[in-house]
Amino acid sequence: MSVSAPVSDRWIAYREANPRARQRLFCFPYAGGGASAYRGWGSSLPADVEVCPVQLPGRESRLRDQPFDHLEPLITALAGALRPWLDLPFAFFGHSMGGLISFELARELRRLRAPEPFHLFVSARRGPQVPNREEPIHGLPEPEFLERLRELNGTPEEVLQHAELMRLLIPILRADFAVNENYEYVPGEPLSVGISAFGGLGDVEVTKEDLAAWKDQTRGRFRLRMLPGDHFFVHSGREMIADALARDLAEHAGSLAVR
Repeated sequence: MSVSAPVSDRWIAYREANPRARQRLFCFPYAGGGASAYRGWGSSLPADVEVCPVQLPGRESRLRDQPFDHLEPLITALAGALRPWLDLPFAFFGHSMGGLISFELARELRRLRAPEPFHLFVSARRGPQVPNREEPIHGLPEPEFLERLRELNGTPEEVLQHAELMRLLIPILRADFAVNENYEYVPGEPLSVGISAFGGLGDVEVTKEDLAAWKDQTRGRFRLRMLPGDHFFVHSGREMIADALARDLAEHAGSLAVR
């Protein structure tokens, strides 16, 4: 019988407990984002999938927790914190920074000989071996940092204009950008699990070629889907993403039924 971690677990938020679940989908947020970005996703996915939005330190319900500014300790913490939830077959979905977290967490679970995801869904994230072409911004003075946030189009203007709210958000955003910008890819064996990559047709940061580089990170099936929208098509294209996820997850459920 499946034994779930306590609902109060601070690393999982907005989980809709599903007693019929045969699979879990862990969803990792983009820089500055929280678990609420994936709230309600379960209603668009197969009935046997339980969506587990991951709440990273420093945001939403964990506002008082210190955010990580380097990937390695974050991955170590996640590998331990999520271990009780890995009692069902599971997949990872990550958008932008979340895609990088998904990949490195999968590699860490393999290293630990722990249960591994059966599939990775990476969204708006270049292959990890592709160098960052952008100048680092996490250490910029505040006016320049805010201007770059405007250019990235991921933070609503009304939030950028809200001084009190930005005082709370800027440390989180700086830490998350540091996670991305301090990352150094270490070559390793490709994953055995399949990878599905999603990109935005209007995304000027992550190109189709950047996404295609994920193919080198798997010995399994690779799929690339380009959707309308910019870097944050995860919001505007939510239903199209959900349809693709539903097909791929149902395919895995079918393979379980055959065994």
